[in-house]
Amino acid sequence: MKKTVLLSVAAAATLWAAPSEDLGAIDVNASAFETTVVEDVAGEEIRSADVAAALAQKVPGVTLVRRSAIANDIIVRGLKKDNLSVTIDGAQIYGACPNRMDPPISHILANNIDNIEVTEGPFDVTEPGALGASIKINTLKPAKEFAGDINLGLGSWKYSKLSTNLSGGTDTFRFMLSLSTETSDQYKDGNGDTFAEQQDRYIREHPSAAGLGYLPQYRDLKAYTKSTMMGKIFWDVTDDQTLQMSYTANRSNNILYPNTPMDADYDNSDLFDTKYIFRSLGAYSDKLTLHYYRTKVDHPMSNRYRKSSLTKGVIKHWLTTQVDGAALVNEYRIGEHNLESGLEFSRRNWDGKYYKNDTPFPAALFHSIYDVDTDDYGAYTKDRFATGSVDWNLGVRLDHYKIDTPRPGDRDRTFDGVSGNLLASYRLNEAWTLFLGTGSSMRVPDPKELYYRNKTGVMVGNDNLDAVRNYEIDTGAEWNVDDLSLRLKGFYNYLSNDILYNATAQKYENDDAYIYGVELTGSYTYSDTLYFDGSFTWLRGKKKDPLSGQSDTDLPDISPMKVTLAANWSPWEDTMLRAEFMASGRWKHIDSDNGEQVIAGWGIVNLKAQKSWGEHLELTVGIDNLFDKTYAVSNTYKDLTLISGGTDAPTMLLNEPGRYVYANIRYKF
Repeated sequence: MKKTVLLSVAAAATLWAAPSEDLGAIDVNASAFETTVVEDVAGEEIRSADVAAALAQKVPGVTLVRRSAIANDIIVRGLKKDNLSVTIDGAQIYGACPNRMDPPISHILANNIDNIEVTEGPFDVTEPGALGASIKINTLKPAKEFAGDINLGLGSWKYSKLSTNLSGGTDTFRFMLSLSTETSDQYKDGNGDTFAEQQDRYIREHPSAAGLGYLPQYRDLKAYTKSTMMGKIFWDVTDDQTLQMSYTANRSNNILYPNTPMDADYDNSDLFDTKYIFRSLGAYSDKLTLHYYRTKVDHPMSNRYRKSSLTKGVIKHWLTTQVDGAALVNEYRIGEHNLESGLEFSRRNWDGKYYKNDTPFPAALFHSIYDVDTDDYGAYTKDRFATGSVDWNLGVRLDHYKIDTPRPGDRDRTFDGVSGNLLASYRLNEAWTLFLGTGSSMRVPDPKELYYRNKTGVMVGNDNLDAVRNYEIDTGAEWNVDDLSLRLKGFYNYLSNDILYNATAQKYENDDAYIYGVELTGSYTYSDTLYFDGSFTWLRGKKKDPLSGQSDTDLPDISPMKVTLAANWSPWEDTMLRAEFMASGRWKHIDSDNGEQVIAGWGIVNLKAQKSWGEHLELTVGIDNLFDKTYAVSNTYKDLTLISGGTDAPTMLLNEPGRYVYANIRYKF
């Protein structure tokens, strides 16, 4: 099996050039120092459909936000939510839940993904709002030859998954169809507690939270059921023109969120995507892409499974989002410069409504988020070129935002901003490469931060918020000698007008803040059959001043030190064994004024084995958390509504899964 060098510059460079297949190989890619590429997601990440869990394990700067057994969220170097830009094949998508039950990356399943590009920092001008990172999810593409696979996955807690992928066509027409379904019972933590039993443990210590526990008849509900369908057609209309169309439907039912007062009745999303590509139009257009997309999310959540429904009635919060977007992207060369320019428009609509026993709340309380449209008009240009031993990447982006709500008294907003970056890598010699990058990006307040009202009518949003701007500098070095590769990177972010939740005032407000940290990654090839890889991440974050009425200056969501060490052994050509140790330090730098709590450090061992028989059959087995440790990775910042036993009581932590045994058999044809 092919051995993958962690954070390979070559892999990132290949993927950078991949969309421009007719431009030839491009070696210029200083941005590879900021980009991690997670390859072969459909083939490797077979434990579940959860993309967040895969990214947290594969990308050093990514931390998991555990919400459930599925549909979890991520933090990238201390930033999350709308500070991150997520696209699926270039299409923007946003979750509908203001409590992040359905984050953007939950609307695509791992078995439909080819690769994921994670660019940390404000170094991607092709995406609006890429303040902390851009996450580009690239799905599988149809091939000319008829081929496919069937996957059967089984795991602890009655986890099961069945998926299939079919692809084929002719020289001019290709299609792909992917189907999958999966389900799981509630996982058990290292103490052997299910979701309901984790609630029991918290409620015993905080009896006032008893109403948020599951009703007796629902204590043993499955954690989720999830199905998806993806269809694609690629048609070469002429030798120089191609039409690409795709549709993805995701359907999830009864997703349990045990440390949240509500569960999701369902999460449905629909992704429509169309691209028309022209090649070789002239001296200033090697490839011109017309892109239109629509993404829709439907998310009702309720307390129907909770004891509170007996006293308060069934309270349902029903939210929807829709994004319509279009782009015109031109890729071209001028001399040694490889350029890309784009014009974009998108409209994001977000609407939320409250119901009691399926009856709408009174008109004054009905809307949590009132039919808010966020329009973005954007333009960008980026360039890649080399001068001697220096590779350059630079880009600039202009955005004009218009945010409208029909709610009387709420303030419509407009924002304008310029984003840009400059990255350079210097090949000092065959062993050493030095890197320096600086950039700035903005993102506007989202509709929740501006306009959200809770079910009692209290306005949590703040329609006077300013846009956030990140000023960042990154520097580092890479050393490659013989069989050893090391990369060290440091970064500093200054966040002007960061948007933070003030639990004292129960409102969002602006405050300046800063985040700094280091990342170390590396690999060592001991022999043709044995290699090692690892990573180390450390960061700190501070507010410039405490929020109004508070004293703590620690920034929330700044996860502690994270370490990964792994050994990979291929005793035979068709077999790969991996043993991995993952650990985190004690989470002691916390925003105590806003609900965070000290979390113990942890360390776990994961094992994985893959064996193939010829070209058609592959078996993967593994054990995560081999020693059945009890631990938590997600803190309890109060920008999320979580179960609490009172004003002064700590919020309920959700433990990670205990020992998880899984197996997947894949037949390719």
